[in-house]
Amino acid sequence: MLKCTNNGEQTMRIGDFFTKVATLIVATMISGAAWAQDGITGLESIGKPIPGGKGFQTAATELARDIQWLDGMINWIIGAICLFVLLLLIWVLVFYNRRANKEAARFTHHSTVEVVWTVAPILILIVIGSFSLPILFKQLEIPESDLTIKVTGNQWYWTYEYPDSEFEFDSYMIGTGEPGLTEAVKAELAEYGYAEDEFLLATDNAVVVPVNAVVRLQITGGDVIHSWAIPSFGVKLDAVPGRLNETWFAAETEGVYFGQCSELCGKDHTYMPITVKVVSQDVYDAWLNRAVEEFAGLPTSITVASAD
Repeated sequence: MLKCTNNGEQTMRIGDFFTKVATLIVATMISGAAWAQDGITGLESIGKPIPGGKGFQTAATELARDIQWLDGMINWIIGAICLFVLLLLIWVLVFYNRRANKEAARFTHHSTVEVVWTVAPILILIVIGSFSLPILFKQLEIPESDLTIKVTGNQWYWTYEYPDSEFEFDSYMIGTGEPGLTEAVKAELAEYGYAEDEFLLATDNAVVVPVNAVVRLQITGGDVIHSWAIPSFGVKLDAVPGRLNETWFAAETEGVYFGQCSELCGKDHTYMPITVKVVSQDVYDAWLNRAVEEFAGLPTSITVASAD
């Protein structure tokens, strides 16, 4: 029995050794793929969920502010309707109970009331539509853009392409394949500059955009339907295979913003986070130079000779 136990312990140690070696290799590959973002530090995490949070995340774009304002306005209308109906119920209970109104009326129609309860909802919908439709059209009517990014949803990661600079990269959740917030995952989060509470939100390769730039997003799916969503930007658009959907945003505050796939896309749907870093133009230009050299394999300082 002792011999079997020792053999078992030896087997476990060998297995642990190979596990650590494999982890080291993977970590080295990941750090090599993400070195292009090493220069981006000191950004505040602005757009992310907080424990016990009940409201919207901080709006960082005009689109998000419009959506949040519309939500508040419609809630006031809903509140007024609910209060009106409540007062009507109280009025009926007080003045039309059996004690106060011993003989009930026999009429079955009331033209004025019927016109009011038909016209009033129509007018309410017209008011809501007059505000909501321009906000909807603003999301779909893309202004002249400073930057185009193509987003492809895959099971279960995102691929980002910067067509103007001719490079692309994949973005995986930090800790993919781990059983949870292990010590290795904590170390990896710290290495990439994220806090431990940003586990399941942080990615190894973030989207990087300059502040106040108009970013055109071209979103599609590589296998099944996904949905690219950043609450602080007011952006949520489905990634449909074979179809290129477009939207835009212009982030007004530097920082780190998080989102997630918002369409059920399979067993690892919950492990498809989105990370966007909004930086100054100078920081963006420096990152872009490093990213081109890393992901495109063609340093910007190299000039290719022509065939002539």
